[in-house]
Amino acid sequence: MGIYTVTLPDVGEGIAEAELSEWNVSVGEPVAEDDIIATVMTDKAAVEVPSPVSGRVVWLGGEAGETLAIGSPLVRIEVEGYDGAENPFPEPDETAGEEDKTDAAPAGKPVGTPVAAAPVEHARTAAADTRSYAQQIPPAPGRKPLASPAVRQRAREAGVDLRLVTGSGAAGRISHKDIDAYIERGPAAPSYAGRSRATGSKDVKVIGMRRKIAEKMALSKARIPHITIVEEVDVTALEELRSTLNGRYGGSRGKLTILPFTMRAIVIAAGEQPGINAHYDDEAGVIHQYDAVHIGIATQTPTGLTVPVVKHAEASSLWDNAREVTRLAEAARGSKAALADLTGSTITITSLGPLGAIATTPIINHPEVAIVGINKISIRPMWDGQVFLPRKMMNISCSFDHRVVDGWDAAVFVQRLKGLLESPALLFIEE
Repeated sequence: MGIYTVTLPDVGEGIAEAELSEWNVSVGEPVAEDDIIATVMTDKAAVEVPSPVSGRVVWLGGEAGETLAIGSPLVRIEVEGYDGAENPFPEPDETAGEEDKTDAAPAGKPVGTPVAAAPVEHARTAAADTRSYAQQIPPAPGRKPLASPAVRQRAREAGVDLRLVTGSGAAGRISHKDIDAYIERGPAAPSYAGRSRATGSKDVKVIGMRRKIAEKMALSKARIPHITIVEEVDVTALEELRSTLNGRYGGSRGKLTILPFTMRAIVIAAGEQPGINAHYDDEAGVIHQYDAVHIGIATQTPTGLTVPVVKHAEASSLWDNAREVTRLAEAARGSKAALADLTGSTITITSLGPLGAIATTPIINHPEVAIVGINKISIRPMWDGQVFLPRKMMNISCSFDHRVVDGWDAAVFVQRLKGLLESPALLFIEE
């Protein structure tokens, strides 16, 4: 029996540290080889860390939200039959006498690999006395309240539902005094309408993907002076063409949404105005203009907004782009997108789909200089000079970096998009 130390692996891209986003294991739990033990967040993507061995977790190296250096100890696993070198890391402190105490990760120690076993009895004691950092987070609604067996028995005897008791201990742990206070106070009195008053609140730590989104949005708004243009587009002809193509080719090539048409329009418009398909390095004072059009697709995922990238949209057909958008969206929502799928965009599209409003003010994906926002399609009465006709209308909201894109150039770009989308045959003319 030995203790194997898993270190935070090098996730590439020259990254020196990563944020510990989520634990998938806790102290005392068994873990199998290739099981995911943790998820860490870099500046680019979430990376899952698998276990290289099978055994039992006896120590965790940090709390969700902490930043760890590459190569620092992440997890210690008790492995049967393992006999490694001398452990350069001290075992978790065994002197914590209270049930709520948690051992802190050792700081400033050398990076480890597989290490030698402490005696089995010592490892088990450490596992019993050390709570998982994940367990310090208050349980989500519906999960089992945190309390000792004695407190649970006391609650059963007193007829108290622990789910209604507010714990005063670490992570909301319920103690005997909390039971006493609940019994003395009694349940909340109902209001005149028969409903209980809501008095609770919770603090949500900004970590992982949400922290990266917050940092990126703050950077974009702090550095980029935005100019946003909203234009009305008649997409009646485009929707008729899309319906026809889906009816004829949808079964063999896949269904088309409005996104591939918008991507094609961006490729044409950006080719005429290369300053739009660019990055601005404001520290170096250089605008990098690109021939290739790599279009970021803002995608909502369970962990937050991410931007997978369709590479070389200029060289792809409508169906090629549609399939790539679908692949990337599924990968992003399933946290399976590779780092290469999430980097390299030169211009971005954002859309709220059917939830979209009349207009939006999209934030530019730094260091890009433009973003195209698609709003929902609705039928509106439009005057043709003689009568009002029902037309399918969609607003586009485009934001630009006003340091490098003048208002006139921004308006020219938006009007070109409008013309292409309103006359979709122009999307297929090769000049």
